[in-house]
Amino acid sequence: MTDVTTLEVNKSDWAQTRVVTESVGPVGANEVLLKVDRQALTANNISYAGAGDSIGYWGFFPAEDGWGRIPAMGWADVLESGHPDIAVGERVWGFFPFSTHLRILAGNVSADHFDDVSPHRAQYAPVYARFDRAAANPIYEKDREDQDSLLRGLFLTSWLVEDFLTCNDSFGAEACLVTSASSKTSIALGFCLKKRGRLERVGLTSQPNRAFCESLGCYDRVLAYDELDALDGSRPVVSVDMAGNMGLLSELHYRYADNLKHSCRVGATHHAQFGAAGAMPGPEPQFFFAPGHIQSRSKELGAANLMLAMGADYVAFRRDADRWLQVQRSYGPEAVERVYQSVLSGGAAPDTGQIISLWPAQN
Repeated sequence: MTDVTTLEVNKSDWAQTRVVTESVGPVGANEVLLKVDRQALTANNISYAGAGDSIGYWGFFPAEDGWGRIPAMGWADVLESGHPDIAVGERVWGFFPFSTHLRILAGNVSADHFDDVSPHRAQYAPVYARFDRAAANPIYEKDREDQDSLLRGLFLTSWLVEDFLTCNDSFGAEACLVTSASSKTSIALGFCLKKRGRLERVGLTSQPNRAFCESLGCYDRVLAYDELDALDGSRPVVSVDMAGNMGLLSELHYRYADNLKHSCRVGATHHAQFGAAGAMPGPEPQFFFAPGHIQSRSKELGAANLMLAMGADYVAFRRDADRWLQVQRSYGPEAVERVYQSVLSGGAAPDTGQIISLWPAQN
């Protein structure tokens, strides 16, 4: 038997957490027990809670009614394997709950990845159930594991958002407004927009984070939230909302009205102001579903070509992040809970990446 420790959150009050311990028996045929090593805890994880019901994130790792297990990206080792093509000790990257272990039913095994094909995962996009094998990853660097946990998933989301805008000719816009500009997902989007060079990049952030955003070099302009009067509502723009603040989004819609050519919702860094979009001028806000865009672009470009393009840009972004990203590790349930509360409250510094582990530091 293996004791599994997991941090859960109350689905109706994300500030309420609890640590649960359960025991799992030996693995069966084709089952794999993964020992979770380290994971990233960012505002992106809060966004998963915000879309837990609408997109289905709560269903990835089922919990007792009323409680949820937020998905987080990170690294694990194969502790036990009942699958003939998956070896004990293998290092993998993917989605895990905030936990010490995860038992999966392995399937779709290839040289570079395998999936969790448990029945409860069948209704969700396959990308969320995929575990990439470190040994087969051409850009894997052991010393950059924490960077990958913090940046890789959110960069792919941002890359796909920018690609989606490009595929739609930017909806005829001249500029892209990016809320929560200091969040790592927004920084990645700014990086991708700058590389493409088609749209002016306007970052919107809190006043304390303005100087940091300006120092990044990925935005043409940075405005604090109390400076929105400086925006020219007569220009055609698109917005990418990482904040999830309905008051802020509404203000942008009223300022631009029909000149807001597309309103894209991605994140919920301002979770306290998160909610359904009511009636507003301009286009109806649309949630961006990254797996759907991956599927359509894979058909158009070929999956291998798409992954090569995203991978090359991610390596460049990862290298650029060396300038500004500081990694901070925290170990043990109590420390993880403190980090979670800090991220939830918006208290995490934008230049710091939080890496957490439910294991004690010596492990």
